Amino acid sequence: MLDKDFKYYLDHQKELLPLYNGKFVMIVKEKVVGAYNSMAEAYHQGKSKYGAGNFLVQLCTPGDSAYTITYHSRARFV
Repeated sequence: MLDKDFKYYLDHQKELLPLYNGKFVMIVKEKVVGAYNSMAEAYHQGKSKYGAGNFLVQLCTPGDSAYTITYHSRARFV
């Protein structure tokens, strides 16, 4: 699911820039649901609202220098 959210960001980056440039956007189910000043703030809000692994946080900037893909899984390894 997160790969679809990242693709959504890539496909809509030019539209999102005027609204969120320099912010960390939270994307859930191919929709921006929040914009934050820090990665930590976005992560904590996302974790409490949607649970780890169910949201994408991406720094909204021009170009591809800020592309990140970090997956947090609920899986445990024993």
